[in-house]
Amino acid sequence: MKKLLYALLLVASASIFVIQAKAQVIVIANPSVKASAVSKNDLKDVFTGAATALPGGGNVVPILLKAGTVHEEFLQAYIGKNDTAYRAGWRSLVFSGQASMPKSLDGDAAVVAFVAGNAGAIGYIGKATPHDGVKVLQIK
Repeated sequence: MKKLLYALLLVASASIFVIQAKAQVIVIANPSVKASAVSKNDLKDVFTGAATALPGGGNVVPILLKAGTVHEEFLQAYIGKNDTAYRAGWRSLVFSGQASMPKSLDGDAAVVAFVAGNAGAIGYIGKATPHDGVKVLQIK
């Protein structure tokens, strides 16, 4: 009985650690983007190629992370797809001539630097990442 209780306690502790270890994602934009808040649906439209502008915010260009926890969390929270399904959707748009694949960068710092230096750029990073030179968009 003690072993079972110990095992359950160990599993519960590990689960709590995994939940706390999950990165918190923030959406960032170049200061030229007029919008200060965006709906989940509008964000999904921009990052899936269904829209090239935010309501009241002008044209935007989505910037992706290549992989990692923040990328997976963003896709799950705002797009509702895993990476394979997400990229397949983009490939379909690219091959049909409707869009170009968004730029994918290796890390949060690279996304911040690109978004800060390119008008209309919008991306996502981990909440703890320094993000000088960009603005954080509120998700409503």
